[in-house]
Amino acid sequence: MSGIEIRKVTAHIGAQVSGVDIARPLDEESVAAVRAALNEHKALVFDGVELDDEGQQAFARHFGDLTTAHPTVAAVADAPNVLPVDSERGRANHWHTDVTFVLNPPQASTLRSITIPPYGGETLIANSAAAYRSLPQPLRQFADTLWAEHTNDYDYAVPEEDVDDQKAEQRAQFTSINFRTAHPVVRVHPLTGERGLFIGGFAQRIVGLSVGESRKILDLLQAYVVRPENVLRWRWSPNQLVLFDNRITQHYAIDNYDGLPRRLNRVTVAGDVPVGIEGKESYSIAGDASHYTSVASV
Repeated sequence: MSGIEIRKVTAHIGAQVSGVDIARPLDEESVAAVRAALNEHKALVFDGVELDDEGQQAFARHFGDLTTAHPTVAAVADAPNVLPVDSERGRANHWHTDVTFVLNPPQASTLRSITIPPYGGETLIANSAAAYRSLPQPLRQFADTLWAEHTNDYDYAVPEEDVDDQKAEQRAQFTSINFRTAHPVVRVHPLTGERGLFIGGFAQRIVGLSVGESRKILDLLQAYVVRPENVLRWRWSPNQLVLFDNRITQHYAIDNYDGLPRRLNRVTVAGDVPVGIEGKESYSIAGDASHYTSVASV
């Protein structure tokens, strides 16, 4: 037996994992146990981890090839697979699934605590499969038919007076390559067969509908994703790592720490091309992400 212990944090999402030292190479049994826990709980928390960037990358590689840090944003120096999620470089305080604007977004993300503010700075992670299951039947049947266009170039709705030179530069870098991809609104998880709402902040338009019509539908579906019972609110501590399934969750970094330093390092695992309930794969409209990620086989 692997000796791994799993303790649920909430009914619908999240578990704490103990009994495994993720700073060491894991045997196949341990990797399988962590993967099974991830499939069930969607987000896993590892406490007391003694990892550096190299160790975080080594742990993530147990689950597949790594992506580079980001399609457009710079990596940590000398660590091309590590993205600094740093409050000094902007705050991702909106609901999203990582990098859904490319054809094959990451299958999984790891976040490791580097600098934690004395208060606030939690990460919210939502279970989009639980959200789908909670849809009324007519709405579920409607969602099954929809496709959404995801893009990294969209209206952030930030007042002009709040956009300083630094923020304008960060946005210019983020959108330096324009990506547009159509994904099924209801994605089938390749390992569990679960259906989940695959939307979030980069989903800007329902294919075939106007922007205004799309916004109403996306907001309606998103309201089910972010219901409190579907959300894990994780308060970071030093030396923690969170692994979450990017195929069937959304997350949100709360900006509630008065501008104090906050830094996590992110490493993501290359994913497969999403598939809808009829077996149709996502398709690219603009942007080549081959420099960022390989395509994982299921």
